[in-house]
Amino acid sequence: MKKQTIIAMVAISLTASYLSLAHAWHLFNPQTANTLISPIPPAEPSINAPVKTSNSAVQVALLLDVSGSMSGLIEQAKSQLWKIMNELAILEKPDGEPDLEMALYVYGSNNLGNEKNEILKLLDFTTDMDLFSQKLFELGTSGSKEYAGEVIGTSLQELEWRPGEDHLKVIYIAGNESFTQGRISYAQSCGEAVEKSIVVNTIFCGDRNQGKQLNWEKGAIAGKGSYFHIDHNEKTVYIETPYDQQINQLNQQLNNTYIPIGTGGIKKKEQQILQDSNAGSYSASNMAERSKFKASKKYKAESWDLVDAYQKDKKIATETKKLPSEFQNNTVAEIEEKIEKIKADRERIKSEINENNKLRSQFIQNAKKDHSNKNSLEGSIINSIDKIAKERGFTKAKE
Repeated sequence: MKKQTIIAMVAISLTASYLSLAHAWHLFNPQTANTLISPIPPAEPSINAPVKTSNSAVQVALLLDVSGSMSGLIEQAKSQLWKIMNELAILEKPDGEPDLEMALYVYGSNNLGNEKNEILKLLDFTTDMDLFSQKLFELGTSGSKEYAGEVIGTSLQELEWRPGEDHLKVIYIAGNESFTQGRISYAQSCGEAVEKSIVVNTIFCGDRNQGKQLNWEKGAIAGKGSYFHIDHNEKTVYIETPYDQQINQLNQQLNNTYIPIGTGGIKKKEQQILQDSNAGSYSASNMAERSKFKASKKYKAESWDLVDAYQKDKKIATETKKLPSEFQNNTVAEIEEKIEKIKADRERIKSEINENNKLRSQFIQNAKKDHSNKNSLEGSIINSIDKIAKERGFTKAKE
């Protein structure tokens, strides 16, 4: 039986046991998950656009060089995603919980064609981080032309950046060729970003001085951001803890509380399980980072999950055709009672995950060996985001 069929069966079976979900979680081969899809798939349609629920937002656009020498960079993006997301998830502001929106561009790929100057938007700003993870795991490398100024300018034009200075709006561009390649200058693009209160941070994959010679530092200066250099081929360091297994078992229980709405919801449920598998393919510790994010307020599923959709609009309880078969013969009152029970279970599980994560975080802090991955994509983003957040009036919530 094909893997996709097995996953679909698991997703549809809302009463599946922990063992069934755990089995599906391990079905994916990490090697095939990293296979390049050629040509690179287009950006998702506008149905994935974020729903604005707050007066403030954290908007991060990640611009990745996917030319032939950048496989290590792509690997770091995949393996460090959830640690980065968790750092962004705890940013808050006095006017309320800010929305977290991520966008993804790639540049330097031959698959994109010369008419596009090897630049492609893979994802508009979205709050769907399962989708963001999916796009990362579809990436591979090929090509040689890296037009930094143009990809920055393109992201300014195509993405729906929030207006004004009250938001945390950041671009991270990573690569290893000259920052001056292409017909559009980095000075022009970075200047336009500053005018829109968007900070441009540059991440050179290689020696610090070489990056300076290739104008990556000047790009950061022009964009009012920070310049970093990283060893993009360095493997991500994980610290395993005594709490990882319990957290990840709770995550399996958490998945059981997500009730897909319609065929689109079933696909999203499959995606949830697949991205669990992708995270877990690196380590139990990395999977615990994803579990932590899923227990946060920033994990959004109102577009496909019955419980979250009900919290947004209770009318969904009356639309029985969209609901799973086990809800079809229930009255609205019975459906609402079921939803409330599932919601209570979800909140309890999230609370247990968060309590275990406090112990896990303390264990990691007390670990003697270096676990910061400072000279990496993760380190660059985390080290710069604090400074920008403070300047824009954001603070970190206590975990």
